[in-house]
Amino acid sequence: MVEAITATYVQEDADWAITVSGQGKELTARAPGIIAARDRADQLVEELGDGKATVVHLLNGSALDFTSAYMTARLTLPKLPPLEVPPPGSVPKQQTTEAADKKPQLPPSKQLPKAVEDRKAPAEPAPAAESKAPAKQA
Repeated sequence: MVEAITATYVQEDADWAITVSGQGKELTARAPGIIAARDRADQLVEELGDGKATVVHLLNGSALDFTSAYMTARLTLPKLPPLEVPPPGSVPKQQTTEAADKKPQLPPSKQLPKAVEDRKAPAEPAPAAESKAPAKQA
């Protein structure tokens, strides 16, 4: 019968203390966050030497609490600085008159062959259609 390995997590301020126990051994470590703590627990399990053992991760004695905290940390977006919206009518800092006149360079896979570019006619308004109706005579 294979003995399960238990990884117990305890939050201490901003760090996490990890205790991995199984096969009559107990290893401890610290990590800066729950994701790093989970990775460190995997390393400690490898040090125990049994790669086929089942590992039970516990927070507050509960695997559900650990899974909830771990998945929340994994799925939470990092904090980004707020977007700065310029006032209406102002020109963004990145745009200059030179940059506004230039077309953005396309990657080679998106560029048309030179022969196609040469055949392109500049966009001109179409000539007005002539009326075929005869002019009225007075």
